Amino acid sequence: MMRASLLPVLATTGLILTGCQETAAAAENHLKAPKPALIAKETGGLKTAIFAGGCFWGVEGVFSHVKGVRSAVSGYHGGTKRQADYKLVSSGITDHVEAVKITYDPEIVRYDELVRIFFSVVADPTLKNRQGPDRGAHYDATLVPLNAVQRKVASSYLSQMKRSDKWSRPIVTGVSAPKTFYPAEGYHQDYMLKNPRSGYIVRWDTPKVRALAQYYPEHYRSSFQRN
Repeated sequence: MMRASLLPVLATTGLILTGCQETAAAAENHLKAPKPALIAKETGGLKTAIFAGGCFWGVEGVFSHVKGVRSAVSGYHGGTKRQADYKLVSSGITDHVEAVKITYDPEIVRYDELVRIFFSVVADPTLKNRQGPDRGAHYDATLVPLNAVQRKVASSYLSQMKRSDKWSRPIVTGVSAPKTFYPAEGYHQDYMLKNPRSGYIVRWDTPKVRALAQYYPEHYRSSFQRN
């Protein structure tokens, strides 16, 4: 296993062989998910939610370009504090899932809009325990709503997706109960901003941001919201 201190350097050369994987596979296809039937009505200032959708670099990268998102923190959802370590999580021996905690202003971007963006350009909801080139339960895609409105919207939208003809395979992404969220190591935060020429970022995550700009120009922010 590589030392964590070497990972940011090796990532820029496309040589990482653990964690978020660099492969020669073709880039993911994106689609514009259905318009949510249930609108989120959240009041009372800033809200938070957790999204798990494979390698957290891309999840964080996309949401950092969404207007109204104040922060997008990469981390580990579930598992134990002692094992919330990139090398351990990437090995697949822990109970964590790579995830991103979003803080957003619902007056600018609603939770239902964030969920739609997530399934349009971030995560393929037909894949179980994998996304893009990454394999393992720690890369499973799931919604983690943190309040009653979010839970209702998340369940409604997944049901709507299952009735839609947008996807040719069954929808397997679900809703998970909130567990402890552990922020990832510092070098993972703002990873796309810090490593724009990383082989992984260029192949897998930059296309997601381009798709965001194409599908949702009203939500797209060209600048990257730092944590």
